[in-house]
Amino acid sequence: MQADAGIAIAELRVDGGAARNDFLMQFQADMLGVPVVRPRVTETTALGAAYLAGMAVGFWKDAQEIDEQWQIERRFDPAMERPQVQSLRGMWSRAVGRTKE
Repeated sequence: MQADAGIAIAELRVDGGAARNDFLMQFQADMLGVPVVRPRVTETTALGAAYLAGMAVGFWKDAQEIDEQWQIERRFDPAMERPQVQSLRGMWSRAVGRTKE
């Protein structure tokens, strides 16, 4: 993502059903080396549609007011040592390589 965006990523905000899995979120933080932030409401796609509808009928005055509704439920900070991360990435790379044979 950093290569595509051309900027350093300070944190990864997640949503959806998989975001409820603490183990997966911690693993992502460890592998990426950046904090993973889970919102209080993980079904943000549906929530976003509701926010836009509310803005269309005047319930919300602007996008900033909607932004203020977003709340963090939990933050997962990287905790795994870099050598272990590199080892796991190497194993993953080898496994992917085997599927191509």
